[in-house]
Formats: sequence, structure tokens, C-alpha cells
Amino acid sequence: MFIQTESTPNPETLKFLPGRSVLVDDTREYLSAEAAEELLSNRRNRQDVHATDAVDDEIEGESEIRKDTEQRALGFLQDKLTKLDWDEMQELVAGVLRAMGYKTRVSPAGPDRGRDIIASPDGFGFQPPRIVVEVKHRRGTMGAPEVRSFVGGLRQNDNGLYVSTGGFTREARYEADRTNQNLTLMDADDLGKAIVEHYDRMDSEARALLPLKKIYWPV
Repeated sequence: MFIQTESTPNPETLKFLPGRSVLVDDTREYLSAEAAEELLSNRRNRQDVHATDAVDDEIEGESEIRKDTEQRALGFLQDKLTKLDWDEMQELVAGVLRAMGYKTRVSPAGPDRGRDIIASPDGFGFQPPRIVVEVKHRRGTMGAPEVRSFVGGLRQNDNGLYVSTGGFTREARYEADRTNQNLTLMDADDLGKAIVEHYDRMDSEARALLPLKKIYWPV
């Protein structure tokens, strides 16, 4: 066989590049240029598949890193939340609602009959929707009796938001699901996600309670 290592105008010859293996553990006879071209085409296809697999692995690896980074960031955020006192937590929740477009009235310290925050479009509760918020900032989980008591204090057309950084028992969530009142339970994970989603629109007072820095991730 004639081995050509430089370009040639003769289409009947094959070009082999120095240092590049063609067959490692075998020998093969080609009776035509078409047979040789078929082999080269198959090799190129296999190389394309390997290249695609490598790109997919890289994308999957970046996705896992990003997911892990987001989970760590959310964990750090929740650690910061636990260090806030009750008054600060109440103001932070009100800040999230304002970032969502509502005007809020925060109850002063003292008995509030389960109405720590009132949020509405007009700020007075006359224009619907009217959101009544209870904030529990403690380690213990809230149970069904606490949820039932909160629902009992709502008006017919009120929307209830029960925030508990300590979470809720399974019975509490069942109680919320079975009520006819519009009710949302928000634990620390839900609150953290809401803060991240609306942080750019939160006012300076709310952001001062929980300073965060945005990190840009390439897409």
C-alpha cells in the first residue's frame, strides 16, 4: 500500500497523518477507496458522539454545581433568619409583601389577636385582597390547634398567611388543607425563597435587616 503523508491531487490515494493511529491491534485490507472512506466516516461519527457525550457531562456537572451552590446559599440565608428577633422578622415579612406590591400595616407590640401584619393594595384593608399575617419566629413547630385558632380569627373574605420559621406539623398542614378559608402556610424554606425572588424590589428598611449580595452565574 502507498502511504501518502502530504496532500495530493490524486483522489485514489489515502492520506495518513504522522503520529495518528489508524488500527491499533488489527490489520485490514481495503480493496477500494469507498471502503476506506466508509471506515473514516464511521470513525468521525464515533468521535462526534464522544464529543457530544463530553459536552453533556460538562453541562450536567455545571448544573449540579449550580444546584449545590443555590442550596448552600439558601442554607446560609436561613441561618441569618434565625438570628433575627421577632420584631425584625415581622418587619422582614412585611417588607417581602411590600416588594410584591402590597401596602402593609404592622401591629405594635402587644396582643394582636393573630394579626401581626395586614396587607392590601390600599394599605387600609378596604380594597381586596386583604391578607392577614401571623408571624411565629421560634424553634418549635406550629400544630393544628394554632392553625385552627388563626383561621378562626379571619373574616370571610380574608386571605391568611401563617409564617412559622420553626415549621409546621403534618396535622397543621392537614388542617390548612381542609379549611375553606384561603390560607397559606410559610415555613423558613418558603420564606427564604420568597426573599430571594423579591429581594431586588424590597425597600431599604427591609433589606437592611438581611443584607444580601447577588452573584451572577453564566448561562
